[in-house]
Amino acid sequence: MDQALPDDARPPRPRERNPERTTRDILLAAREEFVEHGLEGARVDRIATRAGANKRLLYHYVGNKEALYARVLLDAYRDIRAGEHELNLARLAPREAMAKLVGFTFDHFAEHPWFIRLLQTENIQRAAFVKEMPDLRELHSPIIRQIREVLSAGEAEGVFRTGVDPIQLYITIAGLSYFYFSNIHTLSVVFQDDLASEAGQATRRAHAIDVVLSYLAPKVLPHK
Repeated sequence: MDQALPDDARPPRPRERNPERTTRDILLAAREEFVEHGLEGARVDRIATRAGANKRLLYHYVGNKEALYARVLLDAYRDIRAGEHELNLARLAPREAMAKLVGFTFDHFAEHPWFIRLLQTENIQRAAFVKEMPDLRELHSPIIRQIREVLSAGEAEGVFRTGVDPIQLYITIAGLSYFYFSNIHTLSVVFQDDLASEAGQATRRAHAIDVVLSYLAPKVLPHK
């Protein structure tokens, strides 16, 4: 009778195939690779190594390097859009809703620095992959619709000025945070202030909210 081998002497069992987990690991590894090296500098073999998967599985579950990049970018956009949806802006008073949106946008960039790198990479590509995204309009139109509804409610209550373009406003909201975080290291050196510190970010966050709410306030004509 063969003697049973002790647990530590038995050969390791092969890792069970879990398509969802493998795909998730591949996409996370791909995101890290694209953030570090950009699209041109990224390498599929390094992505496979990071994910603990072989290249055959990588191509099987997602596709080539361009397909990986497109999927990572799409997931990044879906993530921020999902977060905006969860804000339930329509249930808030107009000023509170707008402050919440500005704060969320700032926090999203702060907590996801890789998102900025992906946006920079895609702009270098002149939005080549964004143009090919499925349901592009359906993905991005909800936030503009939410902003338009909040603006309309604010106008009706007399707390917002009239005639604000929701798309221009969203670009301003995103820009207030995007520029800050994409240039945070150079700005910290130039102004000799640690803008990446907790206090620095809190100051900037409050400033961004104040800028937007001040802009939206009804115009007051000077007394003659």
